[in-house]
Amino acid sequence: MAETKREIERKYESDDSGLPDLTGVSGVAAVLDKGVAELDATYYDTADARLSAASLTLRRRTGGSDEGWHLKFPVAPGVRDEIRAPLSDTLPRALAGLIRSHVRDAEVAPVVRLRSARDVRDLVDTEGRLLAEVSVDEVRADRLTGDGGSAQWTEIEVELADGGDPDFLDKVDKRLRKAGVRPSRSASKLARALAETEPKRGKKGRPKARQDGKPAAGAGVCATPVTAGDHVLAYLRAQRDAIVQLDPAVRRDLPDSVHRMRVATRRARSAFRSYAKVLDRTATDPIGEELRWLAGELGVDRDQEVLTDRLTAALDALPRPLVTGPVRNRLRTWARARSGGSRRRLIAVLDGKRYLALLDTLDRLVDEPPLLTAAAGAPQKVLAKAVRKDFGQVAALVEEALALPPGADRDLALHDARKETKRTRYSAETAVPALGGPAADLVRLMKSLQGLLGDHQDSVMTREALRELAAQAHAAGESAFTYGVLYAREERRAELAEAALPQAWETIGAATEV
Repeated sequence: MAETKREIERKYESDDSGLPDLTGVSGVAAVLDKGVAELDATYYDTADARLSAASLTLRRRTGGSDEGWHLKFPVAPGVRDEIRAPLSDTLPRALAGLIRSHVRDAEVAPVVRLRSARDVRDLVDTEGRLLAEVSVDEVRADRLTGDGGSAQWTEIEVELADGGDPDFLDKVDKRLRKAGVRPSRSASKLARALAETEPKRGKKGRPKARQDGKPAAGAGVCATPVTAGDHVLAYLRAQRDAIVQLDPAVRRDLPDSVHRMRVATRRARSAFRSYAKVLDRTATDPIGEELRWLAGELGVDRDQEVLTDRLTAALDALPRPLVTGPVRNRLRTWARARSGGSRRRLIAVLDGKRYLALLDTLDRLVDEPPLLTAAAGAPQKVLAKAVRKDFGQVAALVEEALALPPGADRDLALHDARKETKRTRYSAETAVPALGGPAADLVRLMKSLQGLLGDHQDSVMTREALRELAAQAHAAGESAFTYGVLYAREERRAELAEAALPQAWETIGAATEV
């Protein structure tokens, strides 16, 4: 079984490699000598360094209290989540899944071996509670590939105790700096090892090519977008990166990860449609369909969870006398019955060939885009025209909805307007770097409109669910009174949203400049 540990640490260098006296640090009652541990770690990556490019660290380490396999994800400067799995000869399946979106079908193999003699000190308070672990590491690094060499150095590492106050590290930092110790120039031992054991470069100092013939990670990165095509591709590249980077978070079931990954698929699909004059739709339409499929798989349980949460919150807000019958039990039973997916199903999708093929296709799209003539045009002209077209479609749909009487037809028209509003918001997002304030203002306005229309659509869906729940309760001989109360409240929410729409739309129309 893999476990997760939040690692908050800072690394330092010292000319004399010594550890200054830390008993003077505020809150430290004693510095306990814990002895020297011999650590032997082998770091893994693909031949073209995909994990390193994504700031991920994968190692197998023996020695110390936490020997085993470790996979580290960056969270913030000096903060990483370390996923641990027991020691084994081969990469554990749980960790292999967490790197799959980055490595795909590529093999991970040893790249660097680090052997460290770790002299450990515990900083404890007056009650003997651990505040931080401080170590002086004598490190030897050996490159295991190509004609790389070896390197040696000494570093000081300060790691906050689990649940500790991060501000404590500032106090230690102040004492270390006063003693002449300086922050490390490298973010990690692996980063330093790779830099100091790097194979000799080819002629004229050019980085060696990846095995697939593309430049090594970081080489030839695109400069600031200039053309309309540059801007669209930058936006699509960001969505591709979001899908790849959120994959491990979805597998770990981190909060909001499924929703954020789903939004990235929608943004990419929207860009295909909005910027059809920039990218050839004969190439992007099939990719859009695959993104639609992925969004559907991600939303199997998401929509039901949102609806259940809304119903639960509405029920919690009711005065107790208005709750009659086993409403909460009925709601739980209904929610379980409508749940169409599971964690196991979603992980199977992410491990499947279809999903990995989609990621490869997205890579090819941004690397070798099917650009049309307009892609070379000035972004201020091409992007603005696309955004105006999208906004025009929103306007037509909103006005069509407002012309209809309340009822099912208006509900459907407002839902269509909501979908077009999201598309316009995303197309404006793409244009912000080129168009500046007007596009940013439109993003804000469309987000506001999307919220209003979204609340109306949520009410429509909630009322449908309440009708279903009431019918089930009636068939079981239960009171349907509470469902009627909730239905009336949802109906009122929809009426308020519809009543607010004309003024909101008038404000948006007056403020739109794109």
